[in-house]
Amino acid sequence: MNAPDPLLLTTQTGAVLRLTLNRPSARNALSIALTAALARALEAAAADASVRVVIIGAQGPGFCAGHDLREMTELRRDGDGGAAAYQSLFTACSKMMQQIVTLPKPVIAQVQGVATAAGCQMVASCDLAIAADTARFATPGVNIGLFCSTPMVALSRNVGRKAAMEMLLTGEMVSAAEAVRIGLINRAVAPEQLEAEAMALAQKIAAKPRATIRTGKQAFYRQLEMPLGEAYDYVTRVMIDNMLEPEAKEGIGAFLEKREPKWPQ
Repeated sequence: MNAPDPLLLTTQTGAVLRLTLNRPSARNALSIALTAALARALEAAAADASVRVVIIGAQGPGFCAGHDLREMTELRRDGDGGAAAYQSLFTACSKMMQQIVTLPKPVIAQVQGVATAAGCQMVASCDLAIAADTARFATPGVNIGLFCSTPMVALSRNVGRKAAMEMLLTGEMVSAAEAVRIGLINRAVAPEQLEAEAMALAQKIAAKPRATIRTGKQAFYRQLEMPLGEAYDYVTRVMIDNMLEPEAKEGIGAFLEKREPKWPQ
């Protein structure tokens, strides 16, 4: 008997780690097992010094259809109607989405197809997103009586309130061009250019100084949640600490000496 295909494929090219959702027949729905596999892969990437950038992509025509509704329906058979299982499921997914944000390395979504509900949440959770111009996005829970409350957290932190509320209240699909306009993704490209475009962006970032990128990503998300004055106080401390790091010393020295910097490894 053949072993089942892995739910998540991992490949590394230089400093770029690619995580590929591999449930194409289920439109890469986030089953409990796939969510756990992603969480483990992100944890490993955080600890792996050879990884500087992560790309999350998917196999098949769809990027990610959100939670696995068939699996969720099965959980209703539990004595409590599934309440405890749903608590575990949504908590695990929320933690995995937060891992993307707190990972000390940039994460790029490479979106080749439809991303709905928790799939749209994953795109919004990633630091950057490149999509095929044929990709579409939606938070359609309202259409099935299950409002996209957890996807709302990431969505509302990426796009304006009116755009987020329209997506959440109507459940309608948003085109890749519209997703660019509202800030959900960085840009849309021809499908045949998608993989190369995402890799080129990843490699450009991977060439930047490691500690500086880590510092910058962490500071970006922390200051977003602070009042204006508190944010400036915080990033002032970050700038001082950053200025004392070897990377800043080398980078500024190289700039003044009109030479290429030699970043510490």
